Amino acid sequence: MTQPRLRVASVVLSSADPLTLGDFYQQLLGYEVVGRYPARPGMPEGDGWMMLRSTDPAAVKLAFQYEPGYEPPTWPPAPGEAQMMLHLDIAAPDLEAAVEWALSAGATLAEHQPQERVRVLLDPAGHPFCLFPGPV
Repeated sequence: MTQPRLRVASVVLSSADPLTLGDFYQQLLGYEVVGRYPARPGMPEGDGWMMLRSTDPAAVKLAFQYEPGYEPPTWPPAPGEAQMMLHLDIAAPDLEAAVEWALSAGATLAEHQPQERVRVLLDPAGHPFCLFPGPV
């Protein structure tokens, strides 16, 4: 069998409030909002869906969806606690400026920092993400 052509089109993050989470990442990254849908009829107020796109056409899109009963992952991981399913690694030429920007956008600096040149932060829904020095 020949492998079909495949590509990752987007990464989807779950949240109890996906529109607020999408707004956070839009501010953090400066991505364009390409889809924003409010709560569906009969669904809780926090329901919704949002997608962001970078100006780089090769970049993966970020999407945010409502998850009933969403529980933020525990960082660092702990047995019996909600586990992180994935995290975003975000490059920045100036790590300290990127951390300040993320904090001003609504992120929280995680207490546990496992690497000297990487900063782990938590988004408003509690998803860990890493900022590291690198080209953009």
